Amino acid sequence: MAATAPPSPPSNITSVKKLSESPNLNSIPSNYAYYTNYPTETNIASNSDDSIPTIDLPLLTSDNPDQRSKAIQDLDKACQDWGFFMVVNHGIPETLMKAMLEVTNEFFNLAEEEKPEFQPKNVVDPIRYGTSFNTEKEKIFCWRDFLKVFVHPQFHCPNKPDSLRELLPEYCERTRDVVRKLVKGISESLGLEESEMGEALDLGSTLQIFIANLYPRCPNPDVALGMPPHSDHGLFTLLIENGVGGLQIQHKGRWVNVNALPNSILVNTGDHLEIFSNGKYKSIMHRAVVNNKKTRISIAMANGPSPD
Repeated sequence: MAATAPPSPPSNITSVKKLSESPNLNSIPSNYAYYTNYPTETNIASNSDDSIPTIDLPLLTSDNPDQRSKAIQDLDKACQDWGFFMVVNHGIPETLMKAMLEVTNEFFNLAEEEKPEFQPKNVVDPIRYGTSFNTEKEKIFCWRDFLKVFVHPQFHCPNKPDSLRELLPEYCERTRDVVRKLVKGISESLGLEESEMGEALDLGSTLQIFIANLYPRCPNPDVALGMPPHSDHGLFTLLIENGVGGLQIQHKGRWVNVNALPNSILVNTGDHLEIFSNGKYKSIMHRAVVNNKKTRISIAMANGPSPD
């Protein structure tokens, strides 16, 4: 554990990125220390990536009835047992995924004086840049900067960097296509017609939110958190990252480290799926941890029912 934490940062620190780049930062300020008064955790499972379910997306719509049936059963089991799985062969080009991570990094590397225009006046603004989670209410801050953008049914996008507006529409549409296929499989696993769940939730007008996260290198990763334990709203959250791990999911009372397969998408179940399934599929608890070596960037696409 770290030594006594230094005082809170000056009030002009508006982002964790800026704080992390402070000269001679050897330990984090006290208002970023989640675990100062707690013993080191012992309920973290060893890496068990081999056990994390993998869904081969094309098999959910296979013309082979046996393959399709097994894929739907696998999806059902993944949602029941884990609330989490990796999707492979999802159809999103690797070049697009890499480009999205790169342009996200460009956004966070904008000059600090350029970012305030994206800071929201209230929590329902369609474009929101900030740090931690809600600094106006929190006493302990997350080691995280974020950008949240409502991208469907109405599309919004920051005007900087230019390439974000070029890339984001295609990425949003491709991830919605993945969700549509997953929902069809879930609908059948619940004993419904393939299209019934999508129609009931009006997924043609799905609420989709783009969430970019920056977790800078942290000098005291043993006491800080990128994001505390939480579940997500919506049906599914689709996540990609820049090759730096940090996602942990709760499984059988223990935290499991997740390392993504190359070019896969990480998917977790959300609150609306738990509600729609009458509790058959649980909304999974997860969190983000940080490290003292590399900056982690993740892009989460939250997908839920129509706002209506």
